[in-house]
Amino acid sequence: MKKILIIGLVALFMGQFANSQHAQPSASFEKVIHNFGEIKEDKGLVNYAFQFTNTGGQPLVIHHVQASCGCTTPKWTKQPIPPGGKGEVEVTFNPRNRPGNFNKTITVSSNAQNKTTILRVTGKVLPREKTMEDIYPRVMGNIRLESSHLSFTKMGPNQTKEEQLKIINSSQQAVKIGFTNVPKHVTIKSVPETLKPGEAGALIATYNASLKNDWGFVIDNIFLMLNDQKDYKNRLTLSASIEENFDAWTAEMKAKAPILSMNEKVFDFGEIKQGDKVEHTFKVKNDGKSNLIIRKVKASCGCTAIKPQKTILSPGESTEILAVFNSAGKSGRQNKSVTIITNDPKSTSVLLRISGKVKVQ
Repeated sequence: MKKILIIGLVALFMGQFANSQHAQPSASFEKVIHNFGEIKEDKGLVNYAFQFTNTGGQPLVIHHVQASCGCTTPKWTKQPIPPGGKGEVEVTFNPRNRPGNFNKTITVSSNAQNKTTILRVTGKVLPREKTMEDIYPRVMGNIRLESSHLSFTKMGPNQTKEEQLKIINSSQQAVKIGFTNVPKHVTIKSVPETLKPGEAGALIATYNASLKNDWGFVIDNIFLMLNDQKDYKNRLTLSASIEENFDAWTAEMKAKAPILSMNEKVFDFGEIKQGDKVEHTFKVKNDGKSNLIIRKVKASCGCTAIKPQKTILSPGESTEILAVFNSAGKSGRQNKSVTIITNDPKSTSVLLRISGKVKVQ
């Protein structure tokens, strides 16, 4: 008799539990993945509406819908959906500037028993045909360039490297291309020198790092002359990162290398009045087995002066680098940096940070 009573109570409890579960709202989607297939980039937005039914026993409310990226914009049924009612989550995908396969998620949050549902849209964007403006986005007078920046990336101190930029004459007249403000470590030419209307060509530049005789990230500005006319708006920036290459060093050479160590790499001067100067000394030591050479010390702006006491440190020797921050004309939070270039294979470039707040009286 007791056993029958227990079974009855368990059955009653399970029934009540099932009813309570059924009484909750429930979002049942017809499908959670939609494949747009192949779509053309230049055909504009595509849409799909995910349909769902409230299969629970209470009104369903969609609280929020969040897409995984800005290229996917969702809309959804905002009003409460009664039991047995239907709703939708509409997804709009923008294929512009997104060629190739895509796989985006949309997270649906609600008061349903299944509080979160992940929807997904997939497909492949077929790229549009590129225009002249796409290929040559930079404009200088009557010519267009693929970029106004020519990067030689990483270079050794004795290396010479050649790079080029594509250009085109976008006008109805011939354009002769020349250059001014060309430094001695750079040679540059236009091929061809004179571009016919609509003709494409290239700017070919050669960078000689040994003639530059500098270290770290360096920048030069060259100006284009079009039909022998100077215009300082037609600026071409050249950059390179001149560093030593230690890849060929043997284990024995590395064991005898200099080692840069510092007491600190960050200094916060707190709060100062505008116009005040702050000085701080960074200490540098050579913990290696050969001479440490401080090749260059460079501040991120002219308001920070730096002065190393010595540039060659014997093993075990130390020196100081004095940094002076001038707050004239500055206000608010300040974040400046000092870069140290050395011959330590593991620390060729070390970044020091100087920060604080400048208060205007």
